[in-house]
Amino acid sequence: MSYPAELDARGLHAWAVRTVEELTRRRAEINALNVFPVPDSDTGSNMAHTMEAALAEADKGEMDVAEALALGSVRGARGNSGMVLSQVLRGVAEATTESRVDGVVLAAALTHAVDLVDRALAAPVEGTIITVLRAASDAARAAAEKSGAQLHDILVSALDAARRALAETPSQLPALREAGVVDAGGAGLVILLECLLAQVTGEEPDVQPLKSGECKSSPRPGSETAGTELPGSEIEAIFFYEGDLDVLQENLSSMGNSLVIARATDESASVHIHSAEAGAVIEKAYALGKVSDVRLEALPAVEKAAEDTAGESARRIFAAVPDGAVRELFEKVGVQVVEPGVTVDEAVAGDLFLTNGYGGDAGKASVIPADSLVAGLAAMSVYEPNNPDTAEVVAVMGDAARSMRVGHPAEETVDAVEQASRSLLAHGGEQVTVLTALEVSDEELAHSLGVDVVVVRVPGTRTEIGVE
Repeated sequence: MSYPAELDARGLHAWAVRTVEELTRRRAEINALNVFPVPDSDTGSNMAHTMEAALAEADKGEMDVAEALALGSVRGARGNSGMVLSQVLRGVAEATTESRVDGVVLAAALTHAVDLVDRALAAPVEGTIITVLRAASDAARAAAEKSGAQLHDILVSALDAARRALAETPSQLPALREAGVVDAGGAGLVILLECLLAQVTGEEPDVQPLKSGECKSSPRPGSETAGTELPGSEIEAIFFYEGDLDVLQENLSSMGNSLVIARATDESASVHIHSAEAGAVIEKAYALGKVSDVRLEALPAVEKAAEDTAGESARRIFAAVPDGAVRELFEKVGVQVVEPGVTVDEAVAGDLFLTNGYGGDAGKASVIPADSLVAGLAAMSVYEPNNPDTAEVVAVMGDAARSMRVGHPAEETVDAVEQASRSLLAHGGEQVTVLTALEVSDEELAHSLGVDVVVVRVPGTRTEIGVE
């Protein structure tokens, strides 16, 4: 049977549509595999969302399809897996001309994607999506070197190699082996290649179950590294950054783990990191360059060994926070949450208490007046846990909280957020911070208001706006 020698722009767009549909259909299946780097069961959702963002950009019809898919995926990337997916699409965009993909271009795109992903990941771990991608790239390159090789042949070789590599991931990563699953991100990549093959053949994707069965092979020497340990109470921070990416990586590498800098250009990228000091991460990034589209999500807590906490400050921070997603956000940055209005009987001298606009009796703790949740988060962003001078810590955090002039929109709509921001800015200000569950575009809001805007999206929370 003969197959097309290449996909053109229309075919590439159709592949993107097919991939979105398949990732959406199988997101629960991929989510169920998600145990690394944290068991938050969202890899399928993240990859589907990232591909949806890529397709949405291509649907605008404003640029070359391959370029649009790459740009949309980088700007809309979610999670580790979405960041890697965006670099695969960038590899395609930079290997093709006029969105035409033949066998040689496919092999070049996968090879380039490996280089981009290696550069994006601060600490690559074998047994993950990068392992599956590298296997597909090696197979495609070898197949492309054969005389008369066509797109179909090269793609089949890449997909077969990716499937084999996926099946072997539990032998390389202890977390997968213990859970009895294959890598979730690698599974998503296999689906991408299955959809590409289906687009070339015109048939439905040849779907294979995403499971590991029994892992009979033993771990490869050196595959168990410190990078495979699961983090404790952390926040997943994702934002778009414009500036010197090498300097950013140098500064953030010691502030968390799972750092991914997925480049859109040499001076812009989507950034992903898991950190117990997410506020400090955002503040550092903001000091180094332009930050936009900030998203924070609490990660599942994992017990830490007692020795891991040895030597940490005994100081505790209590905060009045209502039930909901924001409560979890405060907890994940190390705050002991109490019900608004209660007395903190367990507090001792040296402890801190954030009022967050809800008040309460701090007991023996030092009070940090914060008139809102967003002011409380501003205070936490400058907290220095290793500073033994409690008075100095209270002063610095209090200054950060007081610098926020806070308001709420009349209703939970994007237009109301803009109106409330304008009202607050009438009294001056250089930056607007929005804590919201709404899909507020920081770039559009910044353009409209004429000041810097940081949007922190927390599902299920009432919108608060801070101006400083």
